[in-house]
Amino acid sequence: MTAKPVVKPARPWFSAGPTAKRPGYSTAKLPENLQGRGIRAPEVAERFSYALKLTKDILEVPEDYVLVYTPGSDTGAVEAALWGMLGPRPVTVVAYENFGLTWAADVRDHLKLNPTVVKASWGELPDLSVVDWSTDVVFPWNGTTSGVKVPDGEWIAADREGLSICDATSAAFAQPLPWDKLDVTTFSFQKALGGEAGIGVMVLSPRAVARLDENVPSWPVPKVLRLTGKDGKFDRALADGVVINTASVLTIEDWVDALEWAKSIGGLKTLIARTDANYAALAEWVERTPWIDFLPEREDIRSTTSVCLKFTDDRVSALDEKGQKAFVKRFKALLEGEGAVYDMEPHRNAPPGLRLWCGCTVETADVLAAGSWLEWAFETAVSEIA
Repeated sequence: MTAKPVVKPARPWFSAGPTAKRPGYSTAKLPENLQGRGIRAPEVAERFSYALKLTKDILEVPEDYVLVYTPGSDTGAVEAALWGMLGPRPVTVVAYENFGLTWAADVRDHLKLNPTVVKASWGELPDLSVVDWSTDVVFPWNGTTSGVKVPDGEWIAADREGLSICDATSAAFAQPLPWDKLDVTTFSFQKALGGEAGIGVMVLSPRAVARLDENVPSWPVPKVLRLTGKDGKFDRALADGVVINTASVLTIEDWVDALEWAKSIGGLKTLIARTDANYAALAEWVERTPWIDFLPEREDIRSTTSVCLKFTDDRVSALDEKGQKAFVKRFKALLEGEGAVYDMEPHRNAPPGLRLWCGCTVETADVLAAGSWLEWAFETAVSEIA
């Protein structure tokens, strides 16, 4: 039996969302002078606009692209794209994890568009060469729930006729994104920079804006998803930071804090490097630990942020699904009871295993310290299997 480790991660937060706050974060550092003000107050509007401009700068988004806020985190941003832009062309949905399957179901069951669904099992990436770029294509860049990412943007046609609609919520700020291949890119505050939940962001190419200007959906679009104004065209005020409905001023200030930290440490290049270092530290531990492995077998498609792992020990794999989920629950309780590693369980619809966030707000030293605690928890939990 492995002895209980002595050194704990200083910041034991490994949730895939909301993710760990930036190092040195404190709510006491957030300005309070605008709390309780209306979101149309000039001072508040300026902060919303500033946060959007800073987001664009940090992500190195092309100048002719526009950014807008949406309610409902990344889910709201993706839904706004589906409800407001789809219809003129056939639709393809790439689904290799929980949310890809969700978007496919929404397009099929709610918008009644009968999409082509290009699917793969958990831990796998579908054959992207079959994607028809004369259609509008909806896909996740990085599957938060499966630990699978697309390796690059080479599979996206440069001369595509349809729009590429990319759910990039666990890739933005952590992995390079080829903006020339992406027409709609969505993410939320609560992922790679550790912001608060509730607000999503859409990055729209000129082609996406043109679709909003030209498309009139055949279904009613709920107000919280509506990106067009009274004239039926894209509401340009949204690109200045105006919000569709009332948003939290405190959440915006929290986001500004994260962005200014990102800028202060070197911007996107540094954020990606920090993520890669965290992933490398966890990958080294996985490679030398006999009872665990990556859920995705292919190295080139493994997520560097939402790292999903599977148990390979016969004692665990012999359990049925209910037993394996109970094992994960016990594993989690052991770690959290010691205050060593929080929120390492997989998504509720994913196969039983572990999931640890390795984005840029996590410290590599904490990833290294987590390994010995995971080993202790495993040996303790597996010894209890009847």
